[in-house]
Parts: sequence; C-alpha cells; structure tokens
Amino acid sequence: MSAYWPWWAGAIGLALITINHTLITDRSLGVSAAWDRVLHWRRERQLERMDEEFADDQALAEALAAATAEHFGTGTGTGTSTVPQVPYETSQPREADAEPAASEHPAATSLRPAPLVTQAALLMSIFIGGFIAAVTSGRFHLRYDMGPGFRDLVTADSTTMIAMLFVGGVLVGFGTRLAGGCSSGHGLSGCGRLRPVSIVATAVFFGTAVVVSFLLWKVI
Repeated sequence: MSAYWPWWAGAIGLALITINHTLITDRSLGVSAAWDRVLHWRRERQLERMDEEFADDQALAEALAAATAEHFGTGTGTGTSTVPQVPYETSQPREADAEPAASEHPAATSLRPAPLVTQAALLMSIFIGGFIAAVTSGRFHLRYDMGPGFRDLVTADSTTMIAMLFVGGVLVGFGTRLAGGCSSGHGLSGCGRLRPVSIVATAVFFGTAVVVSFLLWKVI
C-alpha cells in the first residue's frame, strides 16, 4: 500500500475535484450520466441546439404564451373570459403570498444539463489522469486478466472471465441508471449536498460492497 496516496490526501483531492466541477458547471459531478450523454451525442447536440433557441427564460415564457393563445384563443370577442372562475366565498390568494411560491422554483436554465463538451472533457480527464499516474509511478503495463485474486476466487478461464465481466458491467449500468446516479454522483456530489436520496443510495452501494467482499474473502 506504500505506492498509493494516504487516505486523507485522496479525500482532499476528491473534494477539490467535486467543488471545482460544481463551481465551473453549476452541476453535480457524475460519471454515468456523462457516459450516457457522450454515447448519445447526436441526440444531445440536437437538444442543445433546441435549448439555445430558448436560452432566455423570458423569451421562453413569451413563446409558450403565444403558442397557448394560438391554440386555445385569447377569449376576446366571444364574451367569455379565459381566467378560471373561482367559486363564491372561496378566498383568493394574495399577490404577496403568491410571489414566494413562484420564486421557489428554479429557473429553466438551471435545470438544463451541463454542455456536452464538458461531459466529454470529464471522461477524457479520467482516462488521461489515470494513464499519467500509472506511467509516472512505473506501474503501467498491459494485462489481459484481473489479477491473481480474481483467478483464485472467481475463475482462471479467460472466456468465463470475459462473460462474467460483461454481465457484471450490464448489471452495474442498469443499477446505476435505476438509482439515478453512480457512486461519484451520489457519494461525492449528492452526499456533499446532503441530499437524502444520495445518502440512502451511497449506504446501499457501500453496504453491498462490504457484504460481497466479506463473502468472497471469508466464506468462499
């Protein structure tokens, strides 16, 4: 273990990366979502072009109002009003009470995902950073197995190993999308923002890892 950073240095590094990514992109750090968007880059580019047309929230609201008026009509000239009628003796909300409710909803621009180029840069940085770290430490070499621990505990047959890794990768991808994020998204960004769903997801992630590790090393 002497070839690795101490745990506190790794923790500080991950914290700085998460904070830096959040400040630059105003989004949570997540690897699985980045992979999904980069793999479907044509669809994402089309969505980004559509978002650029309505980058201004005011312009978006005016366009929606115009489309609604065109479809349903403005109600003028028909003797009817488009404002819904409130039953008698029903209290109407005051303007002062309605303003805070509207401000509780974030702007449409804050709900848009990070630019696609940012997601691609994140994935490339992970690969390049890992490559540089392995080369500078003198531990970089190509291998076609998972190491002696995998051979002893799971299988030494290359065909079975590839099949198991493929099935495991599919299950990890399915579980990640089902959980709404991976360990980086929930564990780093979500828990850092004290989101309950991320705290529960991270507890399940690492709790399952502890149980499986115990079964592999102590039971099997």
